[in-house]
Amino acid sequence: MSFNHKDEHVDDNMLLIQANLDDMNPEWVTYIMDKLFEVGANDVYVVPIIMKRGRPGIMLNVLVEERLLSAVEGVIFSETTTLGIRYMHASCHRLARDFKQVQTQWGLLTVKVGYHQGKLVQYAPEFKECEHIAKEYQVPLKVVYEEVRMKFKLLN
Repeated sequence: MSFNHKDEHVDDNMLLIQANLDDMNPEWVTYIMDKLFEVGANDVYVVPIIMKRGRPGIMLNVLVEERLLSAVEGVIFSETTTLGIRYMHASCHRLARDFKQVQTQWGLLTVKVGYHQGKLVQYAPEFKECEHIAKEYQVPLKVVYEEVRMKFKLLN
């Protein structure tokens, strides 16, 4: 799906795919998530669940365009232990997005900004940049986040 992140919009023709996993090593999850993103998933998340007879399990959730269903099914069936998948049709309302830079004591860092009906409603520092700074300068990650958020708030 190609869309302009700067425009707020609703994506129809999306699927939410679910698979319950009760006999799989949970360490595999991040590998599987990466594979699903590689084939075009818009979002992937897991939820811990209790399955029949009290067995702990994981519910894998994948949001994807309908046209990419086959590729996502291929990953789920080849990389997980599930024997079945559920499908639910979904529409997704996506905020307009922009990326702003703020000057910090460590240099310029990026903030992802979300707008609803033209109004700023959400902003968050880019995690990977903050993680890099925290490691490079040996400062707590939360300190980097707090400074980036404060600097952004001062400008807006």
